[in-house]
Order: sequence, then structure tokens, then C-alpha cells
Amino acid sequence: MSATTTSSGGTRVKPLVIVGPSGVGKGTLIEKLNKNHPNSFGFSVSHTTRDPRPGEENGVHYHFVEKSLMEQEIADGKFLEHANVHLNIYGTSFKAVDDVASKGVCCILDIDIQGAEIVKNSGKLDCAYVFIQPPSIPELERRLRGRGTETEEAVTKRMQNATKEIERGEKLGSAFFDAIIVNDDLDSAYEKLKDVVVRRIFTPA
Repeated sequence: MSATTTSSGGTRVKPLVIVGPSGVGKGTLIEKLNKNHPNSFGFSVSHTTRDPRPGEENGVHYHFVEKSLMEQEIADGKFLEHANVHLNIYGTSFKAVDDVASKGVCCILDIDIQGAEIVKNSGKLDCAYVFIQPPSIPELERRLRGRGTETEEAVTKRMQNATKEIERGEKLGSAFFDAIIVNDDLDSAYEKLKDVVVRRIFTPA
């Protein structure tokens, strides 16, 4: 894949916003994109006030920060978007996006639907938007429970939020998203995602 070219001869690559409920497989699809095209993408590392899960590294999976610090930086205007999710704050800083864009690659933003709406409505970034859906609500719950990292209370809360996010995504529909992809088969979902990336990001207008 190659980037589009600006009139000044530099590269300007449209960011990719991937939205979908927890457990739908966004992370796996992003990893597959990066693995198959290691020089074309960069991941915008979000900030969160929640504790790391087993195996998660600070600065790699998330920037894990104290709630008071993140609240202050939000007040200082350092965040492109932020949202309260599962009693914690998640957000994307301008610096996180700039760090990726400065390398001339496509910046991937894995954010929730609230954040995607904030980004799009702000008009500050021209992005491609993709919504990843589960085959069904029961299948999504099965995947979340299969992680083995969530308490019953956490699973219940995530399922409540997932249902709302799916309903909102369906309501926004194709008027908002460049593609809505049902992740019932990983390889098929990946091919559909890759098609969107080629058409909307790496094909010159």
C-alpha cells in the first residue's frame, strides 16, 4: 500500500477510525492489518484511567494514567476526543495522533462510538470510519466470557454498553460509516476491512 500525495509532494494519509463494542475483534483485525502491511499503519495509543489487564503494556496497548491527570489534560484541551466508559475515562490525545501522522503512515484510532462522533463532528480530522459488529449479542457475550478476565459485574456492564453501541451504530448507518462489517468470520471481515482501506485511504482521489 502507498499513501496519497499532497500538492507539496509530502504524504498525507487519511486516518482510519475503527469502532465497535468490546469483544467484537477490533484489536485482532488491527493486528492483522499491521502484520500484513507493517510500513503502512501506525496505532494511535489511547489514554485510559482503568487498570491494565494481564499482558497489557503501558504505552503499547494504552497510556495508563491517573484520573486526576487525565481530567486536567482534557481541561487543557490536549484531547481530540474522550468519553466516560465503564466508570473510567478513555480518550485520544492530539499528540498520539500527531506521533503517528509524522511518520507518514495511516493512523488507526480504535475508539468507541461516542469518540467517533466527537471526532467527526469536530471537523478537525478527515477520516475513514468503519463499524465492526458481532454476528449476534449472544456471540459477543460468549467472546467476552471467553476472555476469562472479567467479573460477572463487568461482563454485565459491558453487554449493556455493547447493546447501546450497536443500536447507535445501526442508527448512524452508512450516512456516517464508510463500512459496517459483521465479524462472523475473521478472514472475511479482514478482507472487507482491507477493501475499505484501499478504496478510502490509499487510492488517490
